[in-house]
Amino acid sequence: MANRQINRCVWLVDTIRRYGRITRAELSSLWERSPMNDTGRGFSRRTFYNYRDTVEEMFNLRIECDPTTFEYYIDEEELGTNGITDWMLNSLNLHETLSGAHQIADRIVLEDVPSAREHLSTVIEALKLNRMIKFDYHPYTRTIPTRDVVLCPYFIKLFKQRWYVVGLHMGENRIKTYALDRMIKIVALAESFTPDPSIDPKTYFEYSYGIVVEQHSEPRKVVLKVEARQAKYFAALPLHHSQMQTVADGYSLFTYHMRISSDFIEELLSHGHNIEVLEPKELRALIRTELEDTLNLYK
Repeated sequence: MANRQINRCVWLVDTIRRYGRITRAELSSLWERSPMNDTGRGFSRRTFYNYRDTVEEMFNLRIECDPTTFEYYIDEEELGTNGITDWMLNSLNLHETLSGAHQIADRIVLEDVPSAREHLSTVIEALKLNRMIKFDYHPYTRTIPTRDVVLCPYFIKLFKQRWYVVGLHMGENRIKTYALDRMIKIVALAESFTPDPSIDPKTYFEYSYGIVVEQHSEPRKVVLKVEARQAKYFAALPLHHSQMQTVADGYSLFTYHMRISSDFIEELLSHGHNIEVLEPKELRALIRTELEDTLNLYK
């Protein structure tokens, strides 16, 4: 689909969301004044309905019409249940905004996600068609890459600027996770597969902090004591969806129900003296050991 049509669909969704409810005539008038409009004309009835259908097909999002007021709206609750739709809209809207900012490009600093450029499209296409993928894999922990890994891709996840694919490793017959930026020579195979309906991305990562899934460990109650200023950041960007906050004098207690994993420990250590692990004792001991080992490096 042409970028021009995609951008118009993003503009349409974004405008309706900002206004809440809006008539087609009002939309047409706004489009006439939009800097994206290179014709100077508004939406015709036929054009509007074409874009409305495209939005539903592309984003699985319906633009509803109130028959009593002839106002168009988007059910925000429906959008809220589809995280990928919201993420796509935000990304496309950002892309369109930045595309007209070449004259200040040296004043915009972005984070790089290298795996999205090279392998993401191949994996997404395999996901859509339920096709196996084959690749060589070279993790940082090994000097020689693993050759000819065959994987049934179940779902993908973006975590800390890296894309990961989770799927069934055909040779080992178990679920494994691979970072796309460590893949070499990835290809989609002709062989198809049937995804396991019992493996759902939301439940698979339900008790995990990030990408590490310790399936054999039970979720634990985790309590962190966080100093007041850092607590504001935790409240704005929760470490986990189970996060609960109790505000005290000069600090907050954050409670979680999750599995203890290596990436979670690394996250806690990154906050230094601003947080203290109160529960469970095992996690507190692990953090203490890591800190002591680090301190020994500087003795």
